[in-house]
Amino acid sequence: MVINMKNIKKYIAFIIISIFIPLNVLAYSNKVVLGGQNVGISIQSNGIMVVGFYKVNNILNNSRLSVGDYIIKVNDIEVNTIDDLITQIEKNVVDNKVPIIYRHNSQLKETYLQLEEVNGVYKTGLYVKDSLKGLGTLTYIDPETKIYGCLGHEIVESSSNSKIEVKTGNIFKALVTSITKSSDGNPGTKNAKFFSDKIYGNVLKNENVGIYGIYSGDYDEDALIDIAYPKEVEKGKAYIYTALDDNRIKSYEINILKIEEKSKVKNFYFEVIDEDLLNKTGGIVQGMSGSPIVQNNKLIGAVTHVSIDSVKTGYGVSIINMLKEGEKNKIQN
Repeated sequence: MVINMKNIKKYIAFIIISIFIPLNVLAYSNKVVLGGQNVGISIQSNGIMVVGFYKVNNILNNSRLSVGDYIIKVNDIEVNTIDDLITQIEKNVVDNKVPIIYRHNSQLKETYLQLEEVNGVYKTGLYVKDSLKGLGTLTYIDPETKIYGCLGHEIVESSSNSKIEVKTGNIFKALVTSITKSSDGNPGTKNAKFFSDKIYGNVLKNENVGIYGIYSGDYDEDALIDIAYPKEVEKGKAYIYTALDDNRIKSYEINILKIEEKSKVKNFYFEVIDEDLLNKTGGIVQGMSGSPIVQNNKLIGAVTHVSIDSVKTGYGVSIINMLKEGEKNKIQN
């Protein structure tokens, strides 16, 4: 019998490869800690974000910048805050301009920031921001990794509608003080008092299905709930878990009208049918984003958007999409 060594080597190679292929690349837990509590959110952007332009000396000069760009260096010196930007401009201005490095669609570019002098003060003609603060709802905490997911959608700067790139950030204690009710065409909001010194965790990622970081606060380790995969979700009765102006997490009944398994961010379309919630809020309100949605005692996703023309209806994202994003490129402490 002739043994073909070449075939044996191929067979061994196949066996070795098959042994070391991981079965689960994203090892999120099948049970998570159910959220529903209000959280304050603060983010320091990764660079100084350009959000608009104004005329100086009747001149509108954007210096090749666009809304949504990030200024990261002045004369090769890193700037992280608006105060940094002002300081470095004052130190490095020559002939009414300073060299800057900025990020445009993830690409680094160079230009000169043209300045206009008004009463001895240099003006950039730029509206800029270096940080944002707001309110959202915690969706879940993974008890194995301590990774949390919140909001169910990305944070954007309102005037430019551009996604905020995170440098640092925190989630912290927030108490809702009142509710501005929603009406068709006018979404309402949770109004809150922030306690930024009571930190619950950091913010490391701002993605289209939520913000993520490591949870460092206290939580009930027994408050675990099974997660549901998209094929388990069905039309009909489900519940939103959220905290209103009494700051207690309560469940409110909704009716799931439509399911889109393949969508990335809008997997469920639902209507609020709970009279208690409708009396308190008029429908979905701002600050409710991230509120967990539970069906058949399983966490299926989170509230993400309100339908502006019909505020009793809104959208939710699948918990699986959130968990996958939270685990992607594994967040580290």
